[in-house]
Amino acid sequence: MKSRIEVFVISYIVWCMFAWVFGGPAAGLDMQSMAVGALAALVVALLFGEGFAEKPGKVLNPVRWMYFFVFVPVFMFYCIEANLQVTFMLLHPRLPIKPGMVRIRTGLRSRAAISILANCITLTPGTLTVEASEDGFFYIHWINMRTNDEGEAARMIAGKFEPLLKKIFED
Repeated sequence: MKSRIEVFVISYIVWCMFAWVFGGPAAGLDMQSMAVGALAALVVALLFGEGFAEKPGKVLNPVRWMYFFVFVPVFMFYCIEANLQVTFMLLHPRLPIKPGMVRIRTGLRSRAAISILANCITLTPGTLTVEASEDGFFYIHWINMRTNDEGEAARMIAGKFEPLLKKIFED
């Protein structure tokens, strides 16, 4: 039940922000849009509330949100850096790539953290998560395989994101 309440509150806040129910000081609140938003948030909470979080009480922890707001620019930085590296490789006359598959292990245990890490790896140009298992093994296609060592590859590919994701989802 607690998870459904959190899903309702978060969905309703997102609705209010996207619909911008705040008409300004003279106009007041858009009550019709707020009512529709409450109904939509209720439907979302009833349908998806139980699958939202493994430990729903952690969602509203402000420390986790602080780490999330640190994580976003870190991810953006490494994504831009990888874009530049892939662009350089593609524009280089000799096309200096060495594609291959590598298996890495992560210390993350939360399904949400594993899923986010797999998506971050895939969204970073030059890497593609082919498989992510719940026991922490990832199979990744790497456009320029710099090492075959599982530990070193894990440090190079996932090591940038893993400590922050651990703080957000698991600590």
